[in-house]
Amino acid sequence: MSDVILSVERLMMHFGGIKALNDVSFEIRRGSISALIGPNGAGKTTVFNCLTGFYSATGGKILLNAQGRSTDVIQILGEPFQFDDFVKPSQFGSRVWYKMFGGTHLVNRAGLARTFQNIRLFKEMTVLENLLVAQHMLANRNLIAGVFNLPSYRNAESRLLDTAFYWLEVVDLVEHANRLAGELSYGQQRRLEIARAMCTGPEIICLDEPAAGLNPAETAALANMIRVLRDGHGITVLLIEHDMNMVMSISDHIVVLDHGLVIAQGGPEAVKNDPKVIAAYLGAEEEEVA
Repeated sequence: MSDVILSVERLMMHFGGIKALNDVSFEIRRGSISALIGPNGAGKTTVFNCLTGFYSATGGKILLNAQGRSTDVIQILGEPFQFDDFVKPSQFGSRVWYKMFGGTHLVNRAGLARTFQNIRLFKEMTVLENLLVAQHMLANRNLIAGVFNLPSYRNAESRLLDTAFYWLEVVDLVEHANRLAGELSYGQQRRLEIARAMCTGPEIICLDEPAAGLNPAETAALANMIRVLRDGHGITVLLIEHDMNMVMSISDHIVVLDHGLVIAQGGPEAVKNDPKVIAAYLGAEEEEVA
């Protein structure tokens, strides 16, 4: 298996005449904690939406090397038809298949999960139920097995509960398992969303501003949890974050975006001292950047 779990090549995303992303390229190494940073409006969440299938990129390539295979994310979302497709029956059939059945769920099954900048929990369901819903593809949905409570049904339910409580323990929410998700504090809801994503069994997780709205103590706990995901569970982490102290303390690799372009990437020290990065955040005269 490749040492690179996620490869983004010349990614483009246009909304009409607006170029939100233009020629974005970077690689995420397996087992790393990487950060995608940049000023507001730089295109960070747009990158996440392309990686996770919420947007179908205008151009470029996204390759995910997880679950023992290489997945072309743009392909499984259903690429636009081209002239060559009508000449090659197998290629045409593949396009039709993904147009009909492709989507974000296939990206998740391929080994990539995400959380959102705005928390998207089922707030009228319990904490435990939120984690069980995330595992619906692993449930035994056989009607006969459910009606007669057969061993196969009970065993499947037991596995789902074991997985749910395992991740509740990791995020320190076991004692809140039967509370409604909407009753949790903001920081607890953030942790629950991460646990729910982990219940889908990803190899890489994309966290969209996980520290937004957290106090310093909660941010420190979150940073430690992210390290646990990487060090204790072998999960590759890619995050968008504005808390630079957190980013610099936990990241192995940082990619900096500005106006839809990658202006710098590398280790924390190199990025922190890059004139282009300083200019993007603080502003500078053009000749100073040059």
